[in-house]
Amino acid sequence: MLALFHLSPVLLVTAMLVVLRRPPVHAAIAGTLLVVVLWLAGAADAWRPDSMVAAAQDTAVLFASTAFVIVPGLLFVIFIERMGVNLALSQWVRSLGLRRGDQVAFIVLGLAPLLEAMTGFGVSLIATVPLLLSLFERRVALRIALTGMAIMPWGTLGLATVIGASLVHLDAFALASTSALTSAPVFLVLSAIALYLAGVRDSREWTALGAFWLVFVGVLYSASRWLGPEVAGVAAGLVTAAAVLSAGLWRLHRNDSERSAVQWPRQAWPYLVLIVCIVALKIVWTITSWQDNWVVQGTQVTWKPLASPGLALVLVLIGLGFHARNTQRQTALEVSMPVALMARAKRPLLTIFFFLAMSQMMVKAGFLTGLMQMLAGLSPAAATSLVALFGALSGYMTGSNVGGNAIFMPAIAMLPESSRLLLAAVQNSSAGHAALGSLSVVMLILGLAKTQAREEGELVRFGFALVCINTALVALGAGLLSVWFA
Repeated sequence: MLALFHLSPVLLVTAMLVVLRRPPVHAAIAGTLLVVVLWLAGAADAWRPDSMVAAAQDTAVLFASTAFVIVPGLLFVIFIERMGVNLALSQWVRSLGLRRGDQVAFIVLGLAPLLEAMTGFGVSLIATVPLLLSLFERRVALRIALTGMAIMPWGTLGLATVIGASLVHLDAFALASTSALTSAPVFLVLSAIALYLAGVRDSREWTALGAFWLVFVGVLYSASRWLGPEVAGVAAGLVTAAAVLSAGLWRLHRNDSERSAVQWPRQAWPYLVLIVCIVALKIVWTITSWQDNWVVQGTQVTWKPLASPGLALVLVLIGLGFHARNTQRQTALEVSMPVALMARAKRPLLTIFFFLAMSQMMVKAGFLTGLMQMLAGLSPAAATSLVALFGALSGYMTGSNVGGNAIFMPAIAMLPESSRLLLAAVQNSSAGHAALGSLSVVMLILGLAKTQAREEGELVRFGFALVCINTALVALGAGLLSVWFA
């Protein structure tokens, strides 16, 4: 009962989002204020100035590491939108002439995860929603778009995994690779749902989907383990997309030797430059360890700005800025860019800041001790299921994997080391999949597709069903993984 009382800030946030339907930033502020009031009233550990300073320091470090990726990431999104990059990608995919199963696999296991892993913020939907609407019936297209989004929990260059690893005091590479395995059932089932929605019934196309799923999981796990979470999602989407294209185009060329080769659209060069920049910086970090020259230290968390994927985004933005100077829209870009950035960045940054502040104060004040004791007293299967449920709840209600990890990952940090990695991966996976099926993502799809009220209700319910399925699948994946390790 005491644990439920200490979780009252989380329950308040949930009620405001689900029942009262308030914006996430309002819920985050309310949850933070309730933690402060309860702490000062003596509901947890005694309030001490040094504990508050420690919470403020760790909040500042975590927020700085998040903002250093989100702000340049949003600027990159604005640039590519104005350059028509995603429109060119959509037209390119339509020109490939792939069969229906290949189209679905290319989008939900290739293009959508690739774009979302590189940028986050639902950018992949800008390319995939118009593309899917041109390929499939409207109702089917919207559901496939949401399914493709919910597959990839690695948005914004693995930012949530890096932040989660710092909160739980684990190696980011280990957390990323384990999360790839706990999410493996989600990748398979959701891509199968997308294939079924598209009306594909040919057994050969279903067999091909299984092969593409193995490629996706294999690359995601390998890249996570050896290269890190910043590159993993990009590599998995890119390699899988290339595999689907190779298989599809081989069949086309076998039947039509006169068909001309399909070239990558030139307008999409910013994505290629970003990939090259990320990989190049990773190589430099590995050879020189220069990222260790600048370390921002909090009380319990640290941040290396030179190792942040935000650095790659900043370098690419410099190049895009010089490119914009040579276009005719130079004046319009210069005038409206700060306004556009402020409009997009204000709400997500404020929301994440207050969720981080709420979580750090809950940790420093001992609010999560009861939850930790409850988890420690459960069987491994029960603890895994409960963490999957908490993770999905945190991701769905915040609409952010970072926000979801900020709420519950500190509690996992208090658990015994033997179970910490697996449970942290469950939290990371369930929060990520739930966040990408949340109301904010659904609203983005609805806005892009200009839907009616009836369609809104149907898609919200479909998204919630996906979240429930994903949560069960993550718990199943974790259970199979624990048996395998045992």
